[in-house]
Amino acid sequence: MSLPPVLCIGAALWDVLAAASRSMKIGDDIPGTIIRRPGGVALNVAVALAAHGVPPGLLATIGADTDGDTLVALLETQGVDCRHVLRTAAPTDSYLVIESPGGDIFGAIADCAGLEQADTAVLAPAISGALAPFSGEAVVDGNLPDSVLARLHDLLPQARLSLVPASPGKAARLREPIKHGHAAIYVNRFEAEIICESAFADSASAACALVEMGARFALVTNSAAPASLANAAHCISRTPPRVNSISTTGAGDVVLAAHFAARLASPDPDSEAAMTAQLTAALDAAAAHITKATI
Repeated sequence: MSLPPVLCIGAALWDVLAAASRSMKIGDDIPGTIIRRPGGVALNVAVALAAHGVPPGLLATIGADTDGDTLVALLETQGVDCRHVLRTAAPTDSYLVIESPGGDIFGAIADCAGLEQADTAVLAPAISGALAPFSGEAVVDGNLPDSVLARLHDLLPQARLSLVPASPGKAARLREPIKHGHAAIYVNRFEAEIICESAFADSASAACALVEMGARFALVTNSAAPASLANAAHCISRTPPRVNSISTTGAGDVVLAAHFAARLASPDPDSEAAMTAQLTAALDAAAAHITKATI
């Protein structure tokens, strides 16, 4: 069978997004709007890559329940290859987030119990199954257990890894796979500080520090301040477009997918000119995403 050009490995779940009608404090009960939509970093990246014309495969756990059936059917209509998703007896995972006006996250809870319990089983198709030995591009999110991420280079020794933490609370999980070298990483400045255990004045210093730690390249965002893309030879910084934000949930996943697609399309992806174009495409995609009313 032909392998997908990119495997997206990690969380695939249902997002429950609540948009508050005004600023909140702990204990508030206020009007707002609530929607449910597909989510999870690996899922979001897979869907975005498919929209860019890059056919992705998904390695994730999805419950063998009605929610899971609905999720898989929807993903397949969007061009995501779900043949190797691990269907489990556990309920389909979910993520609950409350956004303040303007789209900033007030608070969130991620229930990734199914993925955590699966351990290395989610990777089985790429380790010893139909996709093994996988030697293509693999985007891996930080929702995988610590023990799996620490052994990632041993489990997928031939894959070209790109890492994304999923949240600041899970950023430290990527410290070990980065130290092993040869993996790319996509983070915000705060997540970079957690991984590097150091404070950074800007995204450029954070990106360069991640490359020094072992990253093949690093893309670091910094809210409305300049974002940076660095490898061993170059460090490019660009200011994101000024926009009125509606929802920031999933913006980092959009950055990754847009950069990834631009990188795959480039004949010389590590050149300064190509990196500049890649970073610009990623920031433009994020600007479009956060201004789109999803709630």
